[in-house]
Amino acid sequence: MRGGAGFDRPTRVNNDDTGRIRVLVADDHPLYREAVVRAVRARPEFELIGQAEDGRAALGAIRENTPDVAVVDVEMPSLGGLDVVRAVNRDALETRMVLLSAHLESDTVYAAVQAGVSAYLSKAWPAERICDALLAVARGETILPGEVQAGLAAAIRNNAATARINLTPREKDVLAGLAGGKSAPTIAAELHVSTATVKTHLKTLYEKLGVSDRAAAVAEAMRRGLIE
Repeated sequence: MRGGAGFDRPTRVNNDDTGRIRVLVADDHPLYREAVVRAVRARPEFELIGQAEDGRAALGAIRENTPDVAVVDVEMPSLGGLDVVRAVNRDALETRMVLLSAHLESDTVYAAVQAGVSAYLSKAWPAERICDALLAVARGETILPGEVQAGLAAAIRNNAATARINLTPREKDVLAGLAGGKSAPTIAAELHVSTATVKTHLKTLYEKLGVSDRAAAVAEAMRRGLIE
């Protein structure tokens, strides 16, 4: 993968008898969309089959025409790029999805990879570089910018760690008491157990969350979505 490691996927067979790659471009910024459209039209490998200015129009065009590759802005009116990607993969359409964004937050890139995107590209890239990425995507490659890979790896590790945490019902009760600012004796009285038992649960909670005190436990549990 250019800009990072690639993931093997079956080569997409396009629907154009001329052998050209059929491309759809969707972006709600007319000037930027036109720049990408011009670059696509200038490349003999591509056939531009349409363009859209919002997410719903993009999804409708993808469902109707099944382009080989669709280039979609992450943030668009009516339906965001991530939602378009999810819909395309949910419907098992053959179009390979490429997301464009001015922002490269690792959490968003992680969500895009989970949704089934084939590439997540920066809008700061020159149009020619974007076209090169479209060719790679059509060959079955997955493209992620090198500048987001460290953050993406961290997001994957954090999400994996969250998934591994398995709290017992009693530990969840104790954690809820902590979040409510209650003392160990108070939690013990409410749960009808001894204070020593609550302290044992606290020790286990700290180990599972990788923290050493109550405040940190509550903060980490909130970060992991274990409590609100």
